[in-house]
Amino acid sequence: MPIFRAIVFTVSLCGFVPRSTLEHDDASQVRIEKIYRLIGASPLGIHDVSRTELDAENQLPRFNMPLELGVFLGAKRFGTGKHRSKRCLILDRERYRFQKFISDIAGQDIKSHGNSPEAAIRVVRDWLRNAASHAKMPGGLHLWTRYQQFTADLTGMCEKVQLTPEHLTFTDFYQLVLEWISLGR
Repeated sequence: MPIFRAIVFTVSLCGFVPRSTLEHDDASQVRIEKIYRLIGASPLGIHDVSRTELDAENQLPRFNMPLELGVFLGAKRFGTGKHRSKRCLILDRERYRFQKFISDIAGQDIKSHGNSPEAAIRVVRDWLRNAASHAKMPGGLHLWTRYQQFTADLTGMCEKVQLTPEHLTFTDFYQLVLEWISLGR
């Protein structure tokens, strides 16, 4: 969760809108259809395959993130028009770890965040800067400092709206990020 939150913060502060299947909790929607819809609407995608770990209970890996990456790459490869120009960032905690569980993407330019929110912020910022060359963005060190300020303010912000930082939904977290940014902190 710390890496995910750091990514959401960075994407937001860089002027983009982070999207996640977690933004809508609707049991009437089939989850894979939500994934298809979001990928279909998104020219950019950030896929963190570091969360591919064994489930403690049944010792089977969770492959949701690699599946979503595969859908994104398939949309780019087999889609038409705007889908052909999709761009993505693939993250893992170690640069070549993915080769042990998804070796078919060898040759992709995987970036490592080392399980560090600070490194994730830097990598995501640099990728967004290259993906949207027209945008002006502060550097990774500045964004990290801002993220630390935000996380220091988060508890107080949550108390004002009767939430707890540990139990924020994606939408709650994103709204607090937007509020914090709008206050110019």
